[in-house]
Amino acid sequence: MTAAHPTLDSDTVARLVGDAVTAPSMHNAQPWKFVFRRADGVIELYGDAERSMPRTDPDHRALHLGCAAALFNLRVSAVRHGLRARVRLLPDASQPWLLATAALGAPSDEDLDLAVLHDALRRRHTSRFPFSDEPVPDALLDGLKGAALLEGCRLAVAGDWHLDTVLGLVRDAEHREDMDPLVRAETSAWASPARTASGARRDGVPADAFGPRSSAGAAPVRDFGRDHPMADRGWAVFEKRPQLALLGTPADTRVDWLRAGQALERVLLQATADGLATSMTSQPLDWPELRWTARDPLAAMGHVQMVVRLGYGPQGPGTPRRPVSDVLEIRA
Repeated sequence: MTAAHPTLDSDTVARLVGDAVTAPSMHNAQPWKFVFRRADGVIELYGDAERSMPRTDPDHRALHLGCAAALFNLRVSAVRHGLRARVRLLPDASQPWLLATAALGAPSDEDLDLAVLHDALRRRHTSRFPFSDEPVPDALLDGLKGAALLEGCRLAVAGDWHLDTVLGLVRDAEHREDMDPLVRAETSAWASPARTASGARRDGVPADAFGPRSSAGAAPVRDFGRDHPMADRGWAVFEKRPQLALLGTPADTRVDWLRAGQALERVLLQATADGLATSMTSQPLDWPELRWTARDPLAAMGHVQMVVRLGYGPQGPGTPRRPVSDVLEIRA
């Protein structure tokens, strides 16, 4: 596939990247940059070091997850536009921030299943609102597990004792963040109930995505509003027994992180297509000493990469996105 292909014009590439950046990222930092090499029809995906979180994500694991989620969206969008994105992870050891390349070519039958997820791209939003107590059917959970396996990862639903363990780790993580002013300041910096001097922010977590405060104990979602008091935010009772699924990999290398990010987005999009609401419960994973204990020792999962909350409830509001022109460079 070369740049002579009629669909590989700048507008098509901009649409692909516009779909890619609907992906979730830690605190909606959107830590990605794309370069389209027109000569060979390749899109390069770079991590943006300026949008990293040195206190909360010192190893850039979460940054890799977010960029990989965007990479999966790019794959979905490519198929929707009659293309295929042939991906290479970490293609150049001399460029550590070059996370992946995607060569755009003719689609194959094995990619066609991605097209059905395209409608969920812009409907998938993190929901920090209470979910109902209605259990997610086993058939849907099995489908989500299958989605993770397609990307080389495992998804395990937390049973009773494991759920209690993870919820305890969430409370422990929140206490640790309360006691660490630098971590708390870093999180607070990405929460923005107000407009900036230049207008509305195009990143971070806006006030309408904070969700309500919990009126009955700890909530299974991160509270971005605790350092930004709002009189009209409201209170609500969250589910006592949230349905949590842990996404994991056998090892914990950068390649594993990139695979996990793609698996995470595939699971989230499939859940959205299935009518489920989702959010991420990642607080324990921000602390190395807690992350290890989040895993089920009886499960075939070496390292937990994300905890996903699933259920029936309101979809969260859309969060702002940086303009494609800010994250895409086109080269000859």
